[in-house]
Amino acid sequence: MSVSEYHRPDPDALLQKIHAQESAAARGRLKIFFGYAPRVGKSGRMFDEGLRRLARGQDVVVGAIQRTGSEHLEAALKRIEVVPPQTPPPQAQMTPGDAEAIDVEAILRRNPQVCLVDELARSNPPGSRNAYRWQDVEQILAAGITVVGAVNLQHVFEEQDAVERITGRRTPNSVPAKFIQQADELVIVDVPAEDLVRPGERSDLSTLQLTELRELALLVAAQVVEEQLQRYMAVHGIRQSWSTQERILVCLTPRSNARAMIESAARATRRFHGQMLAVFVRQGHLGREEAALQENLEYARKLGAEVHILQGSDPASVILQFARSERVTQLYIGHTQRRRWMFCRKSPAERILQEGEGMDVRLFPQGSAA
Repeated sequence: MSVSEYHRPDPDALLQKIHAQESAAARGRLKIFFGYAPRVGKSGRMFDEGLRRLARGQDVVVGAIQRTGSEHLEAALKRIEVVPPQTPPPQAQMTPGDAEAIDVEAILRRNPQVCLVDELARSNPPGSRNAYRWQDVEQILAAGITVVGAVNLQHVFEEQDAVERITGRRTPNSVPAKFIQQADELVIVDVPAEDLVRPGERSDLSTLQLTELRELALLVAAQVVEEQLQRYMAVHGIRQSWSTQERILVCLTPRSNARAMIESAARATRRFHGQMLAVFVRQGHLGREEAALQENLEYARKLGAEVHILQGSDPASVILQFARSERVTQLYIGHTQRRRWMFCRKSPAERILQEGEGMDVRLFPQGSAA
């Protein structure tokens, strides 16, 4: 008769699962129509979504709108209720470019099923309930109301440097990437770049620039899918190291060929549009090898790695625990040739190979053991 080993549930994992389930049940859903450039039609798509939901019998209101005067927009507004914006406080110094603030209190009292919010990256006038429109949306979502919104790539704060390099311009309004990444659904309004550059018409951006912006928007969308996957895993108590993007972890030592590992990981990161991490497990004072280690760490940073220094007497366990928490998909480790008498026990590399379930492990030879 076989005897199965009993594994006591991890209390922290159980608590995390409960919190994730409670948050998912109480919060409204967030759907974002994401444009990679102006004039792709994201606002129109957002209102089409509102009309479809209205036709299905859902209670839909408009919380914020960019009034462009288009016939399509005006027709939608005749069918969907608009919650008037908040009246600016008397002391607010409004300028013509300022956006009106959402009346969050009125929307919460109205308690619709769905609220449409255009221009998610807008700043609110001074004296408003929140400094930014996306913070208004957070409160609406927390009340269990679904929000359907629209925003452009150039407004994502963490992407603004890249957009500026492509276009030469930077927008003053922004929304943090963490807000975009919490979307339950993100729809890229994917109009061909050629359709935005029509012959005979003046265009601010070339086809090449628009194509580069589109590629950047697709990477942002991949990050949103990654977050959706991790939320699903948290709700269902899944601990497997699944990931929609390659996350490569380089396990550093002071040895000289660590550079080969770093360079190989950097090439793979660029190829897969992934993320590179580097880790060193400190077990004590290194002495003369400290300088070599610091050079390796600095080289990893230079090539774009996120560097972590960990403590622990069991490097294999520390590395595996860190890799699982960071959802690593590939592990790069050095493998030292051991003396014959050491073959009676497993090396850290062998343990990682055996226990690194769900991760691809690549070994790099790094000389003989002392």
